[in-house]
Amino acid sequence: MQSTSRPVLIIAAGRPVEELRRHGGFDRWIRVAAGLRRDEVEVADVESGEFLPAHDRYCGAIVSGSAAMVTDRLDWSERTAGWLKEAAHAGLPLLGICYGHQLLAHALGGEAGDNPDGRCMGTIEVELHAAAAQDRLFSGLPQRFAAHATHMQIALRLPDEAVALAQATHDPFHAFRWRENAWGVQFHPEFSAAHMRGYLRARADVLRAEGQDPQVLLRAVRPAPVARRVLRRFARLARTLGASPGTNGTDR
Repeated sequence: MQSTSRPVLIIAAGRPVEELRRHGGFDRWIRVAAGLRRDEVEVADVESGEFLPAHDRYCGAIVSGSAAMVTDRLDWSERTAGWLKEAAHAGLPLLGICYGHQLLAHALGGEAGDNPDGRCMGTIEVELHAAAAQDRLFSGLPQRFAAHATHMQIALRLPDEAVALAQATHDPFHAFRWRENAWGVQFHPEFSAAHMRGYLRARADVLRAEGQDPQVLLRAVRPAPVARRVLRRFARLARTLGASPGTNGTDR
């Protein structure tokens, strides 16, 4: 990986279920899945009350998932939404994952809320919209691909100037882009199949209480390399746009 003059900021909005914390926090999962070295990232744990530095210190920012709900309007969440709005209008490359996807939609004037289909958990199928063919993160990807998901809320309405890029069952806005450099994805590109299985096992009792069969969902888990490719593309794009003169980034 090539170095840049500015790091990528990972905004930690939550932490994994307790059973999986031995594998590190979401910031580590994102960094590793994105193919970034430790010296290429900084982390801000906003859920724990850390304040966000000035956005011009970074070549891009990635917002993690969270067990929190955007609709709860928690102080740290609303502060982060304000930072994202300012950074997005300044053109900083942004990627929101799950909660981060919903928070970015909210920050830019859209709406997040309860998924009408209830809890979504497991390996799902994402289907690209036509606009994805011209998008820098999604162009050239298969029309349908596997992705890992675990969420209760979704982006119900996109902000003005946003383009829907993908859909999933009961979720027409599973991925979107706002203007040129801000993206949200409801799926978890940083999850491995092992992470997904760990979440399903940790939530097995809840799933059964809600009428779902965790064993069926476990058997359906499969690798999701295309979803991870979206995250790696974003990391390369951010490093390219924020690179020192003469550097270059490519999509592998």
